[in-house]
Amino acid sequence: MQYTNLGRSGLRVSRLCLGTMNFGWQIGEAESHAILDGALAEGINFIDTADMYGARDYEGTAEQYIGSWFAASGKRDAVVLATKVYQPMGDGPNDRGLSARHIVAACEASLRRLGTDRIDLYQMHHVDRGTPWEEIWQAMDRLVAQGKVLYVGSSNFAGWHLAGAQAAAMKRHSLGLVSEQLKYSLLTRHVELEVVPAAQALGIGLLPWSPLAQGLLSGALRKHRDGAAGRSTSHAAARVAEHREVLERYEAFCDDLGLEPAAVALAWLLARPGVTAPVIGPRTVGQLDVPLRALETTLSDDAERRLEELFPPVGNGGPGPEAWAW
Repeated sequence: MQYTNLGRSGLRVSRLCLGTMNFGWQIGEAESHAILDGALAEGINFIDTADMYGARDYEGTAEQYIGSWFAASGKRDAVVLATKVYQPMGDGPNDRGLSARHIVAACEASLRRLGTDRIDLYQMHHVDRGTPWEEIWQAMDRLVAQGKVLYVGSSNFAGWHLAGAQAAAMKRHSLGLVSEQLKYSLLTRHVELEVVPAAQALGIGLLPWSPLAQGLLSGALRKHRDGAAGRSTSHAAARVAEHREVLERYEAFCDDLGLEPAAVALAWLLARPGVTAPVIGPRTVGQLDVPLRALETTLSDDAERRLEELFPPVGNGGPGPEAWAW
């Protein structure tokens, strides 16, 4: 396994992050524990979850499964644990968002579900435009001072949100953000305009979620032809139809390389500037195999150029304003 620093922090994490969004929603507790065991055995020490993952009536099922795994395995100290705050976790008006009240209450609830005394990386799941940064950092600084949170990250922020958050943190002499979890893949490159350059300038590590574009880059057409199980919702089918032409060319290109489409997509992301670790979401232990192979995959310059042709960046490519202006 390869390891790297999380952003500008001294924290070392694996170059693949195990996402647990499927825990509770698509797979049960035993299957979740097996995936956690399998990931740790392969050296993946970075686990990402959220208080609302797998939730049934705001129960925080994914966090509960991780907590029961910690209790059974005794492996809490072997992993870097990340979870999130923002989404509704109750019916009350203060059971959501990034108010100081909700941040502190949500952290305490996550700690109980996870059966741990600390969260290594506490991420804001979305920007809260109705709460000032001074209030947010006051709450986060309090949790850090108490040892309940060690590092703070963000998710789904715009570039100017990262800049604003860091400016407010600097005024408080706080470390501020060390990571940004963002939607980023060959099919979704908008973040290259503002978010990626802002994060790089501020020393914020990038954690791409949906690195396979909800399965579209994992050989979706081939799986459909072979009758393999996959995403079968009407929304997924519509997205496949929307991108069918480029996916056909992409899968043929991967065949020419002799590589799995998922491995190519992940290898491309792993080589992007500023990327710390793509967040993968296996539903079985076997689905860890291809992401692990991606770590050993180096794409040639010719392959990189071909991918740029298949999945061109937004505008002229690169960061703004050059991407849209001379």
